[in-house]
Amino acid sequence: MSDIDYDEQVKAKSRKKLKPPQSYKVLLHNDNYTTMEFVVFVLETVFSKSLSEATRIMLHVHNNGIGICGSFSYEVAETKVETVHSLAEQYEFPLLATMEEN
Repeated sequence: MSDIDYDEQVKAKSRKKLKPPQSYKVLLHNDNYTTMEFVVFVLETVFSKSLSEATRIMLHVHNNGIGICGSFSYEVAETKVETVHSLAEQYEFPLLATMEEN
């Protein structure tokens, strides 16, 4: 086998298609104790939502029991869930955030 044939085989084997990173959606769950104002505050500060979008998501969570805050890479979603839980604990609310694969 010549060097040229070998180089072509190496190039052919190394050309693999990269998959886009898996995304995870962050969900907020409704409860009977967390105020609507606090949920809007969380959506604005943690998820960078506008007041109108945060209000829309909060109402969806309130009416349906669960709502999507956004879709992120695993690490970012995990950090946002932890941030929500930390803020909720700081303000003494039982707000629950979870993440699931898209």
